[in-house]
Amino acid sequence: MKVNKHLKVQGAIKDRGVIKWQGMMLTEHVEMIRAWYEEDQHDAEPELNETDLQLLQEELVLATQRKCQVKLKSWKEKKFHYHLGIIQELDGRSRSIIYQDPSGIHRLPMDELVSVWLLD
Repeated sequence: MKVNKHLKVQGAIKDRGVIKWQGMMLTEHVEMIRAWYEEDQHDAEPELNETDLQLLQEELVLATQRKCQVKLKSWKEKKFHYHLGIIQELDGRSRSIIYQDPSGIHRLPMDELVSVWLLD
């Protein structure tokens, strides 16, 4: 007796699962579905207005003066990233934030910054 490796027995029913639908899917459809799933995994880009930017600047200056621990939230490559550390310097020329965490000193571009939380 020949055994079909694609058949799955569920109770009294022998089923081929997803294989029966493969003939109906065009390659264009598969590509569109994959792109849709990939796009669904992205975070929406935050839109900061003038008030948000002013508050962000005030928090950065306060955190730099107090040398307290902060949590920075940035948006890059369609994802949010979180950074934890102490702000050492605000570099106006390169428009970046220099902060230190236990693993070392890092630079974060100000254009990617979304929010700042003072933890101390």
